[in-house]
Amino acid sequence: MSDELVFYTNPMSRGRIVRWMLEEVGQPYRTEIVGYGPEMKAAAYRAINPMGKVPALRHGDTVITETAAIVTYLADAFPEAGLAPAPGARARGPYYRWLFFAASAFEAAVTLDRLGFQAPPERQGMLGWGTVDAVLDTLENAVSQGPYLAGGRFSAADLYVGSQLGFSLQFGTIPKRPAFVAYVDALYARPAAERARAIDDALIAQAQKQPA
Repeated sequence: MSDELVFYTNPMSRGRIVRWMLEEVGQPYRTEIVGYGPEMKAAAYRAINPMGKVPALRHGDTVITETAAIVTYLADAFPEAGLAPAPGARARGPYYRWLFFAASAFEAAVTLDRLGFQAPPERQGMLGWGTVDAVLDTLENAVSQGPYLAGGRFSAADLYVGSQLGFSLQFGTIPKRPAFVAYVDALYARPAAERARAIDDALIAQAQKQPA
């Protein structure tokens, strides 16, 4: 089919975020599991994503990479799922704001902090977010304002921000602030989130049973 959705992923990757989004969208999709190492770096897969990493999505003739971009694309491609405020709506502002805050400032700040990198005060402005504490305080304030980030209803922004926070809480890369825990727990209880986790966890279990 010309409009087929093909999802390239590994169950131990950020592809778990896209899986959740696909389950929220509710459209049929086909999954292609891509192994780490030679398979992910091979020419066949680099034709999909020259970076040789997952996730990636093909929708007909369109290929989308980068997790935040895939999530945003799916919300717009399938508006009937109600996962994004309507174009022109005031809620579109905070929707974009928090999606890309998580994709840029949050992920970069937390990753560099985990690697032990601390910019000297006079160079913090070069980073675009200042300090990891400023990023966490900003996000904590945002998720404390209500159950959702944009327009009073669940959107792709919540899915992406919640996933980033969830991974960080799981791996201990950010402190377990009560606002973060409550926000993630509520989002992870969504049926689509539970279905997505079950699918990927089953794929991991299946792979672990394979002979080395």
